[in-house]
Amino acid sequence: MSNSAQTSASNRINALLDENSFVEVGAYITARNTDFNMTSRETPADGVVTGYGTIEGCLVYVYSQDASVLGGSIGEMHAKKIVNLYAAAMKTGAPVIGLIDCAGLRLQEATDALDGFGQLYLSQTMASGVIPQISAVFGTCGGGMAVSTAMADFTFVESKNGKLFVNSPNALAGNYTGKCDTASADFQSKETGLADFTGDEAEILSGIRTLVTILPANNEDDMSYDECNDDLNRVCSDLANYVGDTAIALTQISDDNFFMEVKKDYAPSMVTGFIRMNGTTVGAVANRTESYDESGLKTAEYDAVLTSQGCTKAAEFVEFCDAFNIPVLTLVNVKGYKASKCTERKIAKAAAKLTYAFANATVPKVTVVIGQAFGTAYLTMNSKSIGADMVYAWPDASIGMMDAKEAAKIMYADEIGKADDSVSLINEKAEGYQTLQSSVLAAAKRGYVDDIIDASETRARVIAAFEMLFTKREDRPDKKHGTV
Repeated sequence: MSNSAQTSASNRINALLDENSFVEVGAYITARNTDFNMTSRETPADGVVTGYGTIEGCLVYVYSQDASVLGGSIGEMHAKKIVNLYAAAMKTGAPVIGLIDCAGLRLQEATDALDGFGQLYLSQTMASGVIPQISAVFGTCGGGMAVSTAMADFTFVESKNGKLFVNSPNALAGNYTGKCDTASADFQSKETGLADFTGDEAEILSGIRTLVTILPANNEDDMSYDECNDDLNRVCSDLANYVGDTAIALTQISDDNFFMEVKKDYAPSMVTGFIRMNGTTVGAVANRTESYDESGLKTAEYDAVLTSQGCTKAAEFVEFCDAFNIPVLTLVNVKGYKASKCTERKIAKAAAKLTYAFANATVPKVTVVIGQAFGTAYLTMNSKSIGADMVYAWPDASIGMMDAKEAAKIMYADEIGKADDSVSLINEKAEGYQTLQSSVLAAAKRGYVDDIIDASETRARVIAAFEMLFTKREDRPDKKHGTV
């Protein structure tokens, strides 16, 4: 172990990894630059501890920046150590975890430091979709390091001391930290969606360990399976009660009620996260109309609509799952798109990205319609029409162009206008339209739903579907990549 052995940088590594599993690499590397009296400055490990170890027996590569050495700033050799770590991780097919506390670019090394950043970006780009990349911000993460962190698959930010920004809050015109701390974990989790998880240092390290154990080691060698001790045919008797808060519904159907929600505080009307089904990691995407706290009190309500933020959040999650061959389950309860001037700026492109992500994914895809499923918003949510392998629906769900009453008002406008009792006529016409065009039975008769299932059977039926789809193979047109 280098001179940085007793710093918070190495302590974090030891707290993260299995006991006595860490092997440091590059401990004797120091800054190579001699300008600006750098030769007289101590730079142990050049401000970053690098090496490998295990988490629950799984190989991982870790770098941890040491803020006590030039603020943890990135210079030539600092960057080179991380780049070398990526090279080793790519050879062995193991995740890379970055523990961030960095003052940014090392000014004394200028162009050498810039090139180092560039080499790091290139390494991350090559690793994207091949090995999982996880970043955890414990101190400062500004400028170019924020870009690097954003390139990771998952980002943790420590609630109290973590600062993630491209431009410092005080450098923004008309802003200052006291007014709006744009670098805070709260802002980055709720407003930008860059932070997937927040918490204190112990919670973050625990969260990383959990995440590593449920993710594949790489895009070819799936080490994410676990022994399932839960009943595969377990009946979830009160599942229908959670049609509003699908985070609870997903917890109910998962092995041993495990659910790790991703970007929980960002666009909460769209739920993304990981569950276990028969020991297999499954990515889950779901619409949410209500939120409840641990005591069962309702904390928020949301419209059953797609938002631009929710679509972007879900699209990125689905793309990650597809890259690492993680099956995707979708719970649908959506009636359209959010209607506001702000949303209108981005919703078409965001919905297009989500539609593309689902349609382009070749992993096993199962959808359960649990509530409303109207219009093209339903198509976007992994419908049979865009490639879902199996689609189930709960008996009380509705699938169609729009709400039956609204459809009746349009189709029978003249007749309703002349009626003495327009309300009764609307209800009568709506009932007929519901039966013929908006019921799950009508959708099932047309082949858009594979089966109508009781809500309590959801766990058993979804597990069976994924078991059937385990050997799924699906060809795509020969192309370099899509452009949506």
